[in-house]
Amino acid sequence: MEFYRFTLSNGIRCIFKQVKSPVAYCALTVNAGSRDELARESGIAHFTEHMLFKGTGRRKAHHINCRLEKLGGELNAFTTKEETVVHSTTLAGDLPKAAELISDIIFNSTFPAREMEKEREVILDEINYYKDSPPDRIYDEFEDLVFAGSRLGHNILGSRTTVSKFTGEDIAGFVSRCYNTDQMVLSVAADIPQAAFRKLAEKYFGSMEESRREYTRKLSRPVERFEKSVNRGTHQAHCIMGGRAYDMHHPDRNTLSLLTNIIGGPAANSMLNVLLREKYGLTYNIDAGYTPYSDTGIFTIYFGTDKGRSARCIELIEKVLKDLRDRKMTGRQIASAQKQFIGQLSIAMEAKEAYMLSAAKSQLVYNEIDSPEAIYSKIMSVTPDNILATANEVLDGLSVLVYNGHR
Repeated sequence: MEFYRFTLSNGIRCIFKQVKSPVAYCALTVNAGSRDELARESGIAHFTEHMLFKGTGRRKAHHINCRLEKLGGELNAFTTKEETVVHSTTLAGDLPKAAELISDIIFNSTFPAREMEKEREVILDEINYYKDSPPDRIYDEFEDLVFAGSRLGHNILGSRTTVSKFTGEDIAGFVSRCYNTDQMVLSVAADIPQAAFRKLAEKYFGSMEESRREYTRKLSRPVERFEKSVNRGTHQAHCIMGGRAYDMHHPDRNTLSLLTNIIGGPAANSMLNVLLREKYGLTYNIDAGYTPYSDTGIFTIYFGTDKGRSARCIELIEKVLKDLRDRKMTGRQIASAQKQFIGQLSIAMEAKEAYMLSAAKSQLVYNEIDSPEAIYSKIMSVTPDNILATANEVLDGLSVLVYNGHR
């Protein structure tokens, strides 16, 4: 068994992988993100993540920031639409210090008012920075349109209006409602015995009070296909095409992942890169993406180009997508794509922290962790018929959002 797994009495799930390395990785993944916010709370999940570092019952912000850094380690965090993750990297001998610190900031943060006012300004600057980045902004605006009526579509950072109003009581309320122990996974990758990990988990996380999720996430109804153009005054035209796709539990999600990689994955030989960049020189950057959520998903194609070329780019992309819906790929083409995709995944898994975080999310969502061999087997089982059926289900009738630029 690659991962050692067990559940604490309070519901926190724990996973451990022994790795031959002087470095230890520790993380707590919480199934709470921006889609769990109430309407008046837009941005509070991200604000909460920042405030976890600003003080606990026994530590001030300075002590939190220096606890691991003075040992040569790191403590960081991030927020997504559906999760918040606090993670550390330390020498193996300092792993207990990292686990204790993560436990302290998750369960004992006090959200001091003075620190909150300083961090509010930091986040407002972050919002301004994001508004100056069209490639980032267009994705959020597109998701807001695709998931209209759902918290899933909203910007993780929130707005200046909402962020300016949050209080410590608001953040404490969000934590109380959403940071439930039955929605947490503690993950560690380190060169220590399994028994040592279990002792560490019990010591720093086992005594926390049990709490269970009392709400369910709601998804809005599908929206009709749209084409929207917005004048942002950018130097380039930015475009995103896409629509709703398979959720995390859909049996064909691996097929769509492979298909997405074929269309516009990171490799230079993806269909769209070969056509739009290499053949016609229409764009510097074009990629396809597929993000599954717990109850839905989204498929996108993004590119930036000269304003006068966006229509031509869309025309070429639509032709590629139509060919994928009309003509079955050959077995040889699929075999080559499978080998490439598995190679990319294998290399990515060499990054121990990223692999550990991915495994934690799998445990959170599926309550199980596939071995690399099982993942590769699922990819190798995809057939040309599977690709054709998925292409017709996902790639037809994509919506379009364009940011117009200067000529």
